[in-house]
Amino acid sequence: MRHNQSNKKLGRNSSHRRAMFRNQLASLIENERIVTTLAKAKALRPIAEKLVTQGKQDSVHSRRLAARWVADRSLIRKLFTEIAPRFSDRPGGYLRITKIGPRHGDGAEEAVIEFVDYEFSAEA
Repeated sequence: MRHNQSNKKLGRNSSHRRAMFRNQLASLIENERIVTTLAKAKALRPIAEKLVTQGKQDSVHSRRLAARWVADRSLIRKLFTEIAPRFSDRPGGYLRITKIGPRHGDGAEEAVIEFVDYEFSAEA
């Protein structure tokens, strides 16, 4: 029985799950919008929102806490200088999850996870 179990395993062991979330966080910070499965998006959102909250208080300690999840220093710089200041007056809810339907190959429910102020631009 799964009494008092808080996280979804997503068919992975803990180190694989952490590595997957680190990769998704890096992609989310870099592109500000990613397409993934609905279960992964729901599991990723609390981690990403905590990072943005850390980014709102720009200190060395906050940057080191963010570096636990994102290894690339340029992405940490972007998080603290571009993304977090946009949400300085917002108390939470920085990300939006939108369902986009089943995936063609295996029928898994896909979703887009993006920052709420993301502006889509059609790039040719």
